[in-house]
Amino acid sequence: MAVYVSNLTVNTGTTFSQIFNLESTSSNAPTDLTGYTIQAQMRKHPDAPTKTDFVSTIVSPSSGRIRVGLSTSATRDLAPGRYMYDVLITDPVGEVTRVVEGSVMVRQGVTK
Repeated sequence: MAVYVSNLTVNTGTTFSQIFNLESTSSNAPTDLTGYTIQAQMRKHPDAPTKTDFVSTIVSPSSGRIRVGLSTSATRDLAPGRYMYDVLITDPVGEVTRVVEGSVMVRQGVTK
């Protein structure tokens, strides 16, 4: 499976949610995620000690549909700027695969 690159924008003090549909690169068929787990994090750079965990869920295992998100309180605590993120899936036997990666632009809102 190829790594899909998608850049995100998160506004501070708001709820953030992004859906991805994972597909096979050879057949364009949905990736069956039955029995898989998912995790996603963002950091300023790969070795940064501070991280933000996305709330990550497999919305529809048979259609390869996943969601990553952040609550309003989680985005409120983010400093504006550019971050990196990735999404990892783990299959039932423990093999980990990076399926999505990219940058996150955190923008500070005006209304409080």
